[in-house]
Amino acid sequence: MNDPQLDPGDIAALFDRSRLRTARELRGFTQVQLAREVGSVTAASISQFENGHTKPATATLRRLAVALRVPPAFFAAPARPPVQDQINGYFRSLRSTSPRDRQQALAYVHLARELALELEKHVALPELNLPRAPIDEGQALHSADIEQAAAQVRDHWDVSRGPVQDVVRLMEMNGIIVVRFRVSIEKVDAFCVDFPDRPVVALGADKGLRDRSRFDAAHELGHLVLHGVNGKIGDKETESQAHEFAAAFLMPADDIKSELPDRLDWPAFLRLKAKWHVSLAALLVRAKTLGVMSEHTYAQGWKALSVRGWRKTEPGSLGNPEAPVLLQRALELMETTGLSFDDFISRSGLPEADIRNLLSRDIRERPRVEF
Repeated sequence: MNDPQLDPGDIAALFDRSRLRTARELRGFTQVQLAREVGSVTAASISQFENGHTKPATATLRRLAVALRVPPAFFAAPARPPVQDQINGYFRSLRSTSPRDRQQALAYVHLARELALELEKHVALPELNLPRAPIDEGQALHSADIEQAAAQVRDHWDVSRGPVQDVVRLMEMNGIIVVRFRVSIEKVDAFCVDFPDRPVVALGADKGLRDRSRFDAAHELGHLVLHGVNGKIGDKETESQAHEFAAAFLMPADDIKSELPDRLDWPAFLRLKAKWHVSLAALLVRAKTLGVMSEHTYAQGWKALSVRGWRKTEPGSLGNPEAPVLLQRALELMETTGLSFDDFISRSGLPEADIRNLLSRDIRERPRVEF
C-alpha cells in the first residue's frame, strides 16, 4: 500500500478521502468533533476533504493524524481500487444501534479487510471459496430453499454429517475473514460486510458463549450466501432467513430430526446441546420447525426457559467460543520470511493499536456455577 519512505508532501498528494472518513469513524467522531480536536480546521473543511472537493495541506494532514491516532501514511491512497462507498454491513437491528456505533464497527471491519489485503502481499491466504445462492429481487425465498442452500454449502465445503466441528475455522479455511473486537460498542451484535475480494464477519467480543457465538457465525454466513451485497439491511425477513440458514447449517434436518424429543425432556435436550454445540433455545426452535414438537409444547418450552432464567444463562457450559486464527497465523508466517510485525506496520501505514485490537483473541467464558 504505502511506501514507508513517503514524505509528508507525497502523502498529501496521494491523499485518499475514504481513509480520512474511516479514521474519523474508528474514533467515533463527527466532523464537528474532529474539527474541535484538530483545532485549526472547520467541520466544513473536513466535509470538503471527505467528499473529495479539496485536499488537506501537509500541516493539516499532520494535525489530523495526531487527532485521529493514525500514522500520516494511513491517509495515502493504497495502490489498489478503493472499496465502494456503498458497501454496508448486515446489522441485526437498525433500531437498537446508533448510526455512529454502526459506523465505528464498520470502520474496524474495513480495517480488517485492509489488513488481510496487506498480508496477502507477503503470504498466501486461503482463496475465497464461497458458494452463493442469492435471492432474485421479487422472488420469495421459502424455508425449503434455505435448507437446501445450507446443505449445498456443507456439501461444497465437504463437511461430514453431524455437528460442524468449528464454524469459525471452517469459514476461515474458505477465505472468509473473521474477527472479534472490543470497541466499547454495547449494542452492535455480530455482523458481516460482503466485500467482493474478502468478506469479513465480525463477532462480538462480549459473547463468551460458544453456542451463541457459533450460531452468530452461521447466521452471518447465511447473509453472505443468501443475500450478498443486495439484501435489505436490518430487514426482519432478511434476519429471519439468516436465522433459518444458521439452524439448517448447524443442525441439518436429516441428521438431527430423529434425535429431537417431541416433549420437554430437558436431560435429552442438554445431551443434544453437548453434542451439537448449539443452545437449548436453538434446539427447541429446530424441534418445532421440523415438525417434531407441537406448537403447544414449544410454547410451554419457552415459558420454562423464561421461568428458569435459561433465556439469559443456560445450563450446560460448552467452554470458550471459537477463536479466529487466520490473520494471526498469517502474521506469524510473514515473520518467518524475515519481515517483523513492526516493519509490516510501518510499511502498511495501518494504525498499530487498532490492528492489535483486531488480532486480540482475549475472550473467555466466565466460569458458571452449576447445580
